[in-house]
Amino acid sequence: MAPNLEILSIEMIKPSSPTPHHLRKHNVSLLDQLAPPIYIPLIFFYQPSQLHTYKDHAQISQFLKRSLSNVLSKFYPLAGRISSNNVSIDCNNTGALFVEAQVHSNLLQVTEKPSMEDMKQYLPLELNGGGLPMNEANTVLLAVQSNLFDCGGLAISVQISHIIADGINSVTFINAWAASCRGDAEIPQCSFDLASLFPPRDLANCGLTPTTGTKKIATKRFVFDKEKLGILKQAAAAAASSPESQVNEPTRVEAVSAFFWKHFIELSKSRADSKSHKIVAAAHPVNLRPRMNPPLPDHAFGNLWIHALTTLTAEEDKGNLARVLSNTLRNIDSNYVEQLQSGDKHLGTLKKAAELLSKGELEVCITSWCRFPVYEVDYGWGKPTWVCPTTVPLKNFVVLMSTSCGEGIEAWVNMLEEDVASFERDHTGVM
Repeated sequence: MAPNLEILSIEMIKPSSPTPHHLRKHNVSLLDQLAPPIYIPLIFFYQPSQLHTYKDHAQISQFLKRSLSNVLSKFYPLAGRISSNNVSIDCNNTGALFVEAQVHSNLLQVTEKPSMEDMKQYLPLELNGGGLPMNEANTVLLAVQSNLFDCGGLAISVQISHIIADGINSVTFINAWAASCRGDAEIPQCSFDLASLFPPRDLANCGLTPTTGTKKIATKRFVFDKEKLGILKQAAAAAASSPESQVNEPTRVEAVSAFFWKHFIELSKSRADSKSHKIVAAAHPVNLRPRMNPPLPDHAFGNLWIHALTTLTAEEDKGNLARVLSNTLRNIDSNYVEQLQSGDKHLGTLKKAAELLSKGELEVCITSWCRFPVYEVDYGWGKPTWVCPTTVPLKNFVVLMSTSCGEGIEAWVNMLEEDVASFERDHTGVM
């Protein structure tokens, strides 16, 4: 931990109302069981000018703690613990971790020139849960850290276990917490019944064990402004303009995703131990809620996504990556989701991904949070001036987020430390 941060207090925040007995057991779904054993991290930064009406950190923390306790009564599984059977949450009101910290530096020093290593100090937990196994009974599912800077600025970090929630759930919860803090009377009620749609299964002999790997991961942040996105979209559209193409106007996310896939392919080829692969693949997590019949709302709580696997043979044109990605995403519809609910199709997709990964053919996983309303998180002192995810301990994992103005994209690229130098050297012209 950097020496400029001082921990002031650590406590557990319990729900304001105890969870009723009939809700004490929350069954996880098959998709929850197969989620990576990590915490989803988000940090929200607020300028000193937004907080001038609050007299001190204690007053701010009081508002945050009281509203967190209130909202946990509605999001009660987040105050529980994973049961030893690993297929349910004991909603026992143990609480969420709340850490208060004082940062002896200026907020602008962090937001204008962010250091990836220093960003970790603003999080309450290790990103992978400190190495604890998935079924560790004492693992918290929600952790928060309130970081008050000497200048008066504030950074609120939130980590939610991926075992119980996905990225959309995280932002839904954080916005509900913020609404409670600013005094909104109406807080959306989430549903916690995804296990009825995707029942849990005994995975002991299926050969699939979620893992984060053991190699050292470094994170780099790249910002694509409106002009750079235009260049990427134009290049992707030109490459995809063949007569057989179904996509002549790729989205900005498709264009950026294709860009990173292409460069991770090139990076793989440049390694001294590189092998000639027959297939190159990319994985793109897809939100299933709007693709179900009928569609489910964002407050359907739990992991409700699947990896869309896009593959190319060595002979296929790598210039058409945006078109191939778009066609893959289009094929995930309500019929596809219906087949997933048997469980076998989803397990088959994951086994295929694991096989590609073991062969070195799965080059990159790219997830887009660009539509998540992260810049709407207003606790009562205004919207954040910057939001970031920090490091995710997964190799070749890219998180895309909209910039604060909404016109650009920030890409948080997690890769092996040994790959950083060559990646930056070869691709600084565009990023």
